[in-house]
Amino acid sequence: MTYKCFSPLEVNGKTFQAINFDGISSKYSLDRLPFCIKVLLENLIRHEDEEFVDSKDIEHVAKWDTNNEVEHEVSFVPARVILQDFTGVPAIVDLAAMRDAVDRLGGDAQAINPLNPVELVIDHSVMVDHFAEDNAFQKNTDIEIQRNKERYQFLKWGQSSFDNFKVVPPGRGIVHQVNLEYLARCAFTKEQGNDTLVYPDTLVGTDSHTTMINGLGVLGWGVGGIEAEAAMLGQPVTMLLPKVVGFKLEGKLPAGVTATDMVLTITQQLRAHGVVGKFVEFYGPGLKYLTTADRATIANMAPEYGATCGIFPIDEVALDYLKLTGRDADQIKLVESYAKFSGLWHDEYSEEAEYHESLELNLGDVVPSIAGPKRPQDKIALDKAAQAFKDWYRAQIDVKVFDEATDLVAEGGIGAEAEVDEEHDSFVEFRGSKFNLEDGAIVIAAITSCTNTSNPSVLVGAGLLAKKAAEKGLTRKPWVKTSLAPGSQVVTQYLEDANLMEPLEALGFNLVGYGCTTCIGNSGPLPDAITDAIRKAKLTVTSVLSGNRNFEGRIHPDVAANYLASPPLVVAYALAGNMNVDITKEPLGKGSDGAPVYLKDIWPSEEEIQQYITDNVTDDLFKEKYADVFKGNAQWNGLEVSDASVYDWPVSTYIKHPPFFDVMEKAPSPLQPIENARCLVKVGDSITTDHISPAGAIAKDSPAGEYLQEQGVSPSDFNSYGSRRGNHEVMMRGTFANVRLQNQLAPGTKGSATTHFPSGDSMSIFHAAMRYKEEGTSAIVIGGKEYGTGSSRDWAAKGPSLMGVKAVLAESYERIHRSNLIGMGILPLQFKEGESATSHELSGSESYSIDLVERGQKEVEVHVTSDDGVSKSFLMDIRIDTSNEFTYFEHGGILHYVIREYLKKLASKHFRVTAPIRFFVSYTL
Repeated sequence: MTYKCFSPLEVNGKTFQAINFDGISSKYSLDRLPFCIKVLLENLIRHEDEEFVDSKDIEHVAKWDTNNEVEHEVSFVPARVILQDFTGVPAIVDLAAMRDAVDRLGGDAQAINPLNPVELVIDHSVMVDHFAEDNAFQKNTDIEIQRNKERYQFLKWGQSSFDNFKVVPPGRGIVHQVNLEYLARCAFTKEQGNDTLVYPDTLVGTDSHTTMINGLGVLGWGVGGIEAEAAMLGQPVTMLLPKVVGFKLEGKLPAGVTATDMVLTITQQLRAHGVVGKFVEFYGPGLKYLTTADRATIANMAPEYGATCGIFPIDEVALDYLKLTGRDADQIKLVESYAKFSGLWHDEYSEEAEYHESLELNLGDVVPSIAGPKRPQDKIALDKAAQAFKDWYRAQIDVKVFDEATDLVAEGGIGAEAEVDEEHDSFVEFRGSKFNLEDGAIVIAAITSCTNTSNPSVLVGAGLLAKKAAEKGLTRKPWVKTSLAPGSQVVTQYLEDANLMEPLEALGFNLVGYGCTTCIGNSGPLPDAITDAIRKAKLTVTSVLSGNRNFEGRIHPDVAANYLASPPLVVAYALAGNMNVDITKEPLGKGSDGAPVYLKDIWPSEEEIQQYITDNVTDDLFKEKYADVFKGNAQWNGLEVSDASVYDWPVSTYIKHPPFFDVMEKAPSPLQPIENARCLVKVGDSITTDHISPAGAIAKDSPAGEYLQEQGVSPSDFNSYGSRRGNHEVMMRGTFANVRLQNQLAPGTKGSATTHFPSGDSMSIFHAAMRYKEEGTSAIVIGGKEYGTGSSRDWAAKGPSLMGVKAVLAESYERIHRSNLIGMGILPLQFKEGESATSHELSGSESYSIDLVERGQKEVEVHVTSDDGVSKSFLMDIRIDTSNEFTYFEHGGILHYVIREYLKKLASKHFRVTAPIRFFVSYTL
């Protein structure tokens, strides 16, 4: 039976064609389907006549039997793709290299083009070099463009060379906030023949926090750059039909509790429940009390609680947000009409959906919170935060040292208020202040990231708290590096209109840029005097940021403990200056009258915050700031670019032709078993993509730093790993180079260190990998639970691939990273339930052989031989979950497959280069 059928939808005098659900709804009740599954169902029906969808796929989804454990593969074709520059640059580099490969193999290079809209927002490159000073924004932006000139020239070339590709220049906003406030359509339209189709706005993005758009009822999630490139070229995203967890929200947030407190609570609850690879859908009577900004705050952190997405429905709240952000009235009416026509509209009369699992939270139970010191899910009630830091600190150091430190704190001897000992290693003289830096000192306080800077309630709250603090004469502690990096220009405008920028600047929260900054590790350098004190006195210092990530080594290499908090609490902690201070009970400082000032004295009321929002956050503001969003400044517009359709690859340390397709042939080589491989890296649980492929600073004495210096780049111009992702030479040298990585093959070390086997020589991980390649030896990686947690970082797969890694053996995987490994031809294997490297007594010094993996196989035997000849074998699960994934794996990667399919179709008499191409080969496991 064919279910694909369109019906006319009249909106504002215009006729659209939309999928008619009558055929499938006559057989199955669709009202009980979760909102997100209805979106998937529409997607399947609309693509039914294409190779990768048939009526059985549609019926399986429409049946929606939550008790059925049978896995079923579905294909999802997103309406658009969104990129940011850290992950977007390598994606466009790969497309440029694919054009080279197609040209070399006899095809038309210009056929490699995005088929659907691709929008890239440059937001990850700005660093906090200047802070707490006038013109910090302009100075940082100037440095950004100067540092990244070669990357930006390449992106401008891509914009002019590729169809359907637009770039939002630097200094405009953070990708997810720009998406929420401007790019999202909610109802997507496309011209097809004489008709205009309308269907749900859906997307994938090369940033894990793409999920933020779920707060507006738009289904989308983060994928690796490799998958995104395939989606640009028409490949569907294939996956097993996900389990959906229903999360019921009751009640409303109490006074004094922020959306940040709420999302940290939800993150902890969902991580504890276990939602990796699942969709989470929020519903319940509490929804009506959450603005779209609040919903987006929750949706944004889906990667932190582990879900593929955390989605909210389309309802009146969503329409109100579209109106507030200045969307066209006709578009808003189309969104409402289409949502009601397609059964995607939610109101008080909507039937409650059926979910595989259910959780609930009474929002009235949420309390002020922070999370840390190194994982977003480690929520701490604010009144327990100081003690939690002391407990963590006690575990890090000798008890005697700890007692001395806490005695000093108990005496009120924190920093500038203590007697200054100029002979001590921790003595600092900076910007006219003299003080001894102490353990627990907050050296970074940053209002940053897409999660919170999209939400007026917490930003206005931060501004009001700063205003009240300044009025009482409070100042930030002199050792705190403060910064304000909003998600869009709208934010600074409404703060200025509300007269709240001045008090924020008085406390050092000057605008430093529009971008991820501290949250992505672009904190910039600490002042030299602070760095010297930390290192000489071996201090354990901290950061507080309104971000979503606080993994080890991410925020700053000299900062050991990092805490996520709401923007108002970031300001409060900048005033307190040390994590040992219980800001719920102890004063933040002394006012101009000499009296102590407590947090409760300056915390703004809900009524104040809402009045400021009502008076200053208007639709005219959004219309004004987004009127020229694709227009850059004079420096951007003055960048010269090549007009060649096949990139000419000028000499650059930022952009370099990748070797992925250099030796590929028109047909893939047969798969082979892995024989006598050596373990390159052996790690424990919760290894993140930041550990595998860091985004932050490049150390001078690291393999990447040595390479750059050999190319004539001075350490002051290294920039970051994230900005160098267009150069594979830098990135493979930076693989496993996080300063906090603990490789069990190099006990007692941190960072890029390992042991080469069987020689026993100690060296960097990169040099060991190159030595193995010279010896003709394959490499493997051994990990624990949640391997590849965190960002959707394709270089965490590309880097190991270039280093010769053929397989990863882990206890479990984060979804995106597992997919990326397959996309680069690396075999992901998972230990059987209850088994691990420890249970199999794997030291990592052995040689490893893995039997041939064939289509349809669910497990494979691994053979381990120690250097003294003792052998053992055990079975592991093959984590190639879909038939499409196996196709990519046997081709050596997803992009190799796309190129070969294009060339195959080019050779066919049925192929026309001028026609849009969508490649897919369907198999049954």
